[in-house]
Formats: sequence, structure tokens, C-alpha cells
Amino acid sequence: MPTIREALTHAKSQLTKSDTASLDTQVLMCFVLDVDRSHLFAHDDEMLTVEQNNHFDALIQRRIYGEPIAYILGKQGFYDLEFIVTPDVLIPRPETELLLEEAMRLMVDKPDCVVVDIGTGSGALAVTFAKHTPQSTVYGVDLSEKALQIAQKNIDTNNTTVTTFHGNLAQPLIDNHIKVDLVMANLPYIRHDEMPQLAVSKHEPHMALDGGGDGLDFIRDLLTQLPQICHQNAWILLEIGAEQGDSLKALVNEYLGVPCDILQDYAKLDRIGRFQL
Repeated sequence: MPTIREALTHAKSQLTKSDTASLDTQVLMCFVLDVDRSHLFAHDDEMLTVEQNNHFDALIQRRIYGEPIAYILGKQGFYDLEFIVTPDVLIPRPETELLLEEAMRLMVDKPDCVVVDIGTGSGALAVTFAKHTPQSTVYGVDLSEKALQIAQKNIDTNNTTVTTFHGNLAQPLIDNHIKVDLVMANLPYIRHDEMPQLAVSKHEPHMALDGGGDGLDFIRDLLTQLPQICHQNAWILLEIGAEQGDSLKALVNEYLGVPCDILQDYAKLDRIGRFQL
């Protein structure tokens, strides 16, 4: 059997299509051995058992075929929490943490706020907001029943209180006469014709990615629903694609007649639309 160092070196040579081959192999080895990365460097001459080596090889093969690390491990960190993820939900990304931070900033003086995460997926936004604002009332809505099952596991695992609804966008809130102070939404925003060319579409759920002709179909539908679920002066935060800022501003003005600010991510790309009703 190989040593840890030998197994890592061989695995790295196989991951020719990954820009993060070294990190990928180390993360997967840590998962197999149930150790942290420092252990790999301090004990790289340790021999793997047959079971460990076979397990590691199996995980590397999945990575060779492009499966995301988060799905292989079944978990992904978001902000300061960890979330269960499967191919039924979009993998939470660092860019979405900006939306969360803005949401918490906007509600800092209203700890008993009512908040909804539309298209909640794994529940990353809803659960993390609820964890950091325990006096708030938080709802999560998704059209995918399988996604809601994952969200509920994350709600329970992180010891938070979030009420979930199955339904299309804000319709469950409309049906239940629920009004909110803040709307968070990371809806599908990729243009339909871009989907086949994107690596993300090979493994992550299409219903969480495909935003229609210009990528803004779901956002249009949500804009029509917002007046029915928002308290006066409610805030809305929408994650968007890097080139959709101007289009979103125009849509918000057309549908709601209010100005919309566009917040950029750390790469100086359009990322979040922010406006108030």
C-alpha cells in the first residue's frame, strides 16, 4: 500500500482538469482519514490501509469525472456554518455570503423582523440568518420538495427555527397572508442558451440555474408578487449574474417604480440588487 504522500502525488497526477488538484486531493484524503490537513504533512510517510486506499481511489475517480467536492463530501461551509448538500440543491457559494451580510446589516435594528428566503435550496441563507438573528421569524420557500428535505435537515442540524413552504416563489406566503420585512432570493439567473456550455450545469440542479431567455424570468415573476407579501419599507435583496445589473434596475423601475442599487462582489462584478418598497 502507498504512503499518504505517494497516494496524494499519484492522485494529483490524475486530476489534470482541476485547477485545484493539490487542494482537492488533500481535502479528500482528510475526509478518508478523518484528520485535518496538518496531519497529512506531519505524517505523510504513514501507510494507508487497503480500505483507506480503495476509498480514496473511489473518491478521486468521482473528482476526475468533474463531480464537485461538496457533493463528494456531502457538505459545504457557508459563512460560519456547515450545510448538508446533495445534487438536489445548489452548492452554496461565497458570493451569496455578501447577500447574507447585507441582510443582517439591514435588519440590525429590527431583531424581531420577518424574513423570507425564496428559492431556499439547502437553506443556507435562511438558516444562517436565523442562527445570527434568533429573535427573527424566518421562512424558506422552494419549488423542489427534495431541496426542502435537505433544507429541513440543515435547519435541524444547525438548531435553528425556519418554517419551510413548498411552492412557486412567494405564492405560499400570499396564500397564508404572510407579510415580511425582508426578502432574500438567490433565484436561477443563468441564460438558457448558456447552460450547455457551463461546467456547473453538468452536476448541479438545472432548476436552480436556468433563468430562461435572458436569465431573469424568475425575477420578473417575483417582482409581480412582492407587493402582496411586503410590509411598508420592506427590503429586497436579489442575487444576479455579473452582467445583469442594468437589466434588473430597469425591471424594478418598470414593475415597481422604485430605484434599485446594485452591489458588487469582491471581483467588482454585479452581484446583488437591493431596493425598498
